[in-house]
Amino acid sequence: MNNSHLQLLENNKAWVTLQKYNDPEYFNELSKAQSPEYLWIGCSDSRVPANQITGTKSGEVFVHRNIANMVVHSDMNMLSVLSYAVEVLKVKHIIVCGHYGCGGVMAAMGGKQYGLIDNWLRHIKDVYRLHHKELDAIEDKDQRVRRLVELNVIEQVHDLGKTSIVQNAWNNDQELQIHGWVYDLNDGLLKDLGVTFKCAKDLHAVYHFEDTTP
Repeated sequence: MNNSHLQLLENNKAWVTLQKYNDPEYFNELSKAQSPEYLWIGCSDSRVPANQITGTKSGEVFVHRNIANMVVHSDMNMLSVLSYAVEVLKVKHIIVCGHYGCGGVMAAMGGKQYGLIDNWLRHIKDVYRLHHKELDAIEDKDQRVRRLVELNVIEQVHDLGKTSIVQNAWNNDQELQIHGWVYDLNDGLLKDLGVTFKCAKDLHAVYHFEDTTP
């Protein structure tokens, strides 16, 4: 029987020892409360760990990850994370981070069936349909995949802004920005796509909710 998983427990013990050596109060302080400034919505890909690639410490980033960093309005997991981050933790920045070479995006560009995940990948196909003229004009397949990764992130930024959770925060004058980034596995660098939403006016008017604050 393969007991390689036990190595993770040994790694944990070594990590605890190192943290205590560097800061004897590390766990005492960490256990008191969390007050992250950022909500990170990223891909589940094991090569894109939020804290490591942003150089942040435990407690600084609230994280939600799923296949292809999607914001699906029927996903209660994502909505619950978003609600807690915005309404309770009062994060100031939400970062949607995709990555080049995303398997979910590449799978969505083809016609192969994978099973249950096909229902999830359909949302990425919808992004392709919205931007098919631009994407179909890109002859190089790798470049087309890279561009769809970027467009997918941009659409998820829009989808966050469409939620009542985010719009209610804006209507209450809560400081909250949404950003779209992409991580490049080839060089480890993050790319800001230049899309940042700061208020409901950044969305098309059809998505605006009426302000119900007293």
